[in-house]
Amino acid sequence: MPAILKPLCRLSPVALACIAAGLAAPAQAQTAPAAEVVVVTGSLRAQRVLDAPFAVTAVDAASLRDAGPLINLSEAMARVPGLIVNNRNNFAQDLQISSRGFGARAGFGVRGLRLYADGIPATMPDGQGQVAHFDLANADRIEVLRGPFSVLYGNSSGGVIALFTAPVRQAVTEMAVDTGSFGLRQERASVAAPLGNGLELRASASNVETDGFRPQSAAHRTLASASLAYRGTADTLVLNLSDNNLLAQDPLGLTQADFAADTRRTDANALTFNTRKQARQTQAGASWRHLFGADEGLQESALSLYYGSRGVTQWQAIPAATQANAKHGGGVVDFDRGYGGVEARLRWHWASTDVVAGLAVETQQDDRFGYENFSGTSAAPTALGVTGKLRRDETNRATSTDVFAQARTELGQGLDVTGGVRSGKVSMSTHDRYIVGTNGNDSGELSFSYLNPAVGLHWAVTPGWALFASAARGFESPTLGEMAYRADGAGGFNLDLKGQTSRQMEAGSKWRSADVDLDATAFVANTANEIGVLTNSGGRSAFQNVGRTRREGLELSGLWRVAKGWRLQAAASALKAHYLDGFVTCTATPCAKAAVPVAAGNRISGTQALTGWAEAAWQPGWMPGEWGMEWRAVGRTTANDTNTAQAAGYAVANLRWSTSLPMGAQDALNLLARVDNLADRRYAGSVIVNDANSRFFEPGAPRSLLLSMRWQHRW
Repeated sequence: MPAILKPLCRLSPVALACIAAGLAAPAQAQTAPAAEVVVVTGSLRAQRVLDAPFAVTAVDAASLRDAGPLINLSEAMARVPGLIVNNRNNFAQDLQISSRGFGARAGFGVRGLRLYADGIPATMPDGQGQVAHFDLANADRIEVLRGPFSVLYGNSSGGVIALFTAPVRQAVTEMAVDTGSFGLRQERASVAAPLGNGLELRASASNVETDGFRPQSAAHRTLASASLAYRGTADTLVLNLSDNNLLAQDPLGLTQADFAADTRRTDANALTFNTRKQARQTQAGASWRHLFGADEGLQESALSLYYGSRGVTQWQAIPAATQANAKHGGGVVDFDRGYGGVEARLRWHWASTDVVAGLAVETQQDDRFGYENFSGTSAAPTALGVTGKLRRDETNRATSTDVFAQARTELGQGLDVTGGVRSGKVSMSTHDRYIVGTNGNDSGELSFSYLNPAVGLHWAVTPGWALFASAARGFESPTLGEMAYRADGAGGFNLDLKGQTSRQMEAGSKWRSADVDLDATAFVANTANEIGVLTNSGGRSAFQNVGRTRREGLELSGLWRVAKGWRLQAAASALKAHYLDGFVTCTATPCAKAAVPVAAGNRISGTQALTGWAEAAWQPGWMPGEWGMEWRAVGRTTANDTNTAQAAGYAVANLRWSTSLPMGAQDALNLLARVDNLADRRYAGSVIVNDANSRFFEPGAPRSLLLSMRWQHRW
């Protein structure tokens, strides 16, 4: 047995049952496959998961609703093997997301993955992403693409997460209320209505408030969205608008000593500086699809465009004395971003061949400011946690232009091949207007070009069993923030920083029958010029290329419909992510020169060797609703590149009950009750990788109760 598979033997009995069934390939299908989920991510057109030559998972609306209050993407994503979505229990920080180890280095925001909501990117051209505006309550499904074919989405596509809003099938009004532990309160309202002649309308609004389970962790978020669609015989036109506002306190991470003493405490600096974040985002988009109706040749055209604005102000816990450094950017981050893009594509079909080609252009402009987080002087501040003097004033720009093509053709005997290529260029620049004393001109510009090819083979062995293999080359540029400062302290862009490239391969099996679904995928990704932290000193973070890395592992998932009213489901992942080359870094602030060695073979920070999830669901029959017992386990998480700080592994169990009660012919009341972390386990739910102050650990939530009520009226 390969060494990387040995730890899987310690997984739960439910997971082991699914794994054993998956590794023993059946001689023939017992019955016809169950109705299969249809996906579009990574595909030329809609196709069954079984028919895709890559690893892709779809999480449906029912799973999303049963998983929690529909606030955070982390609630339901544990069921996706290879994907980590950690709830940091801190609304002031975005979720921590990685796919097969890509994106794990992000201390804040999302890096290395492409995010989409109804086809509109939530990842900027430079590779930064965030999911705060994802409207989970109105989602029809979330598709997660992992592995080689994600490179066809362009720069920083180590994986793809795409949300799709549910279509309007009938007129429905919905009101929902959630209440839970630690002051959680949420109200939601939505309306969906066909307007006749192909027109349909959907609008929704939600309001979330929480006190949090740690001091200085309260939050208030509002989210509103609306869409107007026309669906005709040949044309589909969709217009959408969303608005998101957030005000959240930031309890910061904890040092290892503080975490060991009390996982519900808050770092004293958070209270001293009143650390908090204010964010607002408005976005509008339009998409048009036209079907030509020909049997062969040009089949359809698609055009989408979007524009949005996002503003963030964040008050950080940086001591006033640290900001005495003339090169410091201040303890208050403030930026206003305008972003937009357009994508056009065409699809052709001939006999057994489909071809898609297109063009995409994306742009962002950040007007970025920094201010002192105190009044008075740095030696004798009169107030802390306020917006003080200007310390940074610059404009950041990033633009990407891509062309892409993808084709699929049948080779006969159930065998087909899919190939694609995406060629692009991302250009980044900064115009610095704050040049004072020894704080020199940090202006600069740099561009990166990439060519990402991918190819996959798919073999339908039987109607319910398929084998697949794929390979690709990917590219990830540094973000604007990672290029902002040079390691030597001189002004200008970090022109020495290169984009990282990867070579990825995967092979897997998919099995579908009336009672059992089983997926197994093995993968390896070798990366050159991996981007990592070099120094974090004087308020400036500088990054470096740390050489070669390797990510390899195994993903398993299974669903067993045991009997009427009984369902078992499980997912497990094993990942070995490590540095192939040694390098030097800094581990303290200030740091005049990197001198701490990181040995070859060290685990990449933010990654785990093992993750597992399982669920047993039961509909008793003699009482309404479904009971579910969930189990999630996460292995030890490395917090820094030197591997000297680690969060212990943990396992938590959750209990849920849900039902839908008819109230006449047109109304229904949907109820959900959950108890999460039944055993009140104390654990680190996420880590802040390579934190300069060693505040690595972010506590997971204690035992918590959620009660949800959703009323639907069908017109």
